[in-house]
Amino acid sequence: MRAEPTIRLFQTLPHACGYYADRTAQNLVVDPAAPQLDKLYGPALEQGFRRAGGHLYFPQCPQCQACTPCRVNVEDFQPDRSQRRCLKRNADLSIIECIPGYNRERHALYETYLRSRHSGGGMDDAEASDFRRFLTAPWSPTLFLEIRQAERLLGIAVTDVCLNGMSAVYTFFDPTESARSLGTFAILQQIELARRRGIPWLYLGFWIDGHPKMDYKRRFPPLEIRKSGSWVAMTPS
Repeated sequence: MRAEPTIRLFQTLPHACGYYADRTAQNLVVDPAAPQLDKLYGPALEQGFRRAGGHLYFPQCPQCQACTPCRVNVEDFQPDRSQRRCLKRNADLSIIECIPGYNRERHALYETYLRSRHSGGGMDDAEASDFRRFLTAPWSPTLFLEIRQAERLLGIAVTDVCLNGMSAVYTFFDPTESARSLGTFAILQQIELARRRGIPWLYLGFWIDGHPKMDYKRRFPPLEIRKSGSWVAMTPS
């Protein structure tokens, strides 16, 4: 019998934590030169890994285990009253499943979003190469879910579609449309897409207990979190 190929994991050097200014972070990264990364992606999601550009990574910080993988149980999810209002408020919008990639319209929206939400953070002057490098990968099963009001592009939900799980990679939208709650709307559309395709899980990346920028993920129960190598139901707050 032919032996299964060994998949190497690398650990990054310490770098600034994106969530806590007084902490450093490190990641485990699947060898980006590994063959058939597309086939590794689904099992890596199941293990709590996340995609950023062409890399699959998992936080591996010696002094901190705050980043907790989380996923939505698609079949059992039911929108609450606030989410139903969000859907109604955005009934005039259309969702278009598109091939991923760069164009000027998408890039302009991306730049506008970053300047509004991440001003001074090093991402707010993204060039075309930055757009491609961060949001897409040649091996990744990615869709761009374009959110449009007639011809006007309001947002894009970058969504990776594996057989047994979808991943909400990144969403960016017009910051002048804050009343629409387009971030929530995008997750609701991703859940619905997973349901139509018979995919059981929508992975929302990492949840951090008590972090104000992460607690919104609690609003999509039933939610599971990965603890000590197993997926367990998150206790409702």
